[in-house]
Amino acid sequence: AGDKQSWMCIEQPKNLTRVLEFFLMGLSDDPELQSVLFGLFLSMYLVTVLGNLLIILTISSDSHLHTPMYFFLSNLSLADVGFTSTTIPKMMVGIQTHSRVISYVGCLTQMSFFMLFGCLDSFLLTVMAYDRFVAICHPLHYSVIMNPHLCSFLVLMSLFISLLVSQMHNSIVLQLTYFKDVEISHFFCDPSQLLNLACSDTSTNNVVMYLVGAISGFLPISGILFSYYKIVSSVLRVPSSGGKYKAFSTCGSHLSVVCLFYGTGLGVYLSSAVSLTPRKDAVASVVYTVVTPMLNPFIYSLRNRDIKRAMRRLLSKTI
Repeated sequence: AGDKQSWMCIEQPKNLTRVLEFFLMGLSDDPELQSVLFGLFLSMYLVTVLGNLLIILTISSDSHLHTPMYFFLSNLSLADVGFTSTTIPKMMVGIQTHSRVISYVGCLTQMSFFMLFGCLDSFLLTVMAYDRFVAICHPLHYSVIMNPHLCSFLVLMSLFISLLVSQMHNSIVLQLTYFKDVEISHFFCDPSQLLNLACSDTSTNNVVMYLVGAISGFLPISGILFSYYKIVSSVLRVPSSGGKYKAFSTCGSHLSVVCLFYGTGLGVYLSSAVSLTPRKDAVASVVYTVVTPMLNPFIYSLRNRDIKRAMRRLLSKTI
């Protein structure tokens, strides 16, 4: 196989054809595990979609939750649904039909939406940190600063930047013409996997991709850290312990989601840096592509009394 791959890359491009499809190798080749994987991912996907849609329905149906914080939360839930839907349905269809094929166009499309919703998650968490900063550090001017126009602008800017980052990754991959293999050791089209399969020298592409990824990751993390630095500094000046607890409790759910999102992402990144097998990287990626979006609705519903009260009202109306 190695000699064949070397020949494919040494051979003149005029004798090669462009790749029309790839093969997603998935999480396991064991036939006995396929039904288990299908049931597991189907249940997690349904919980993720239903949980996030319930958050959106609860916020939209309750006028008490028509505030900037819950407006951003509903957009985050929508981004989580899109983030999960770009990868898991395709994998489940592949398991059910015993087909691992994904077209070249389908691979680029999946990669584009995966980067779009992943970046959107990150920037929305940053916007929510800014919202908490204004609410705690400038409470008297909160309604003036966080007006509907600014909230809509922040969400649209997050979407625009995420779309820009997504298309930059796509343009990097589009420069790759020929590949030494068509088997992707993952359950979705990962840009780094495609770069590893390219015949041409991808050192420049790698530098540009990691630079774009570092900037798009560094900016949100810096914004979140700065917001919480100002929040902690402001709360520590509150004389009463009850006031400190009330201020921190408004940030508890958001801080939990931030730690879960960036903690799992950083853990997968570090594990992929030391791991010798791409298949282990694919298994580790399940944590932030499936588990994190699934847990977000539970974190916000269990730790937020306003959400729980709104859910009870929605349930009573339904009954």
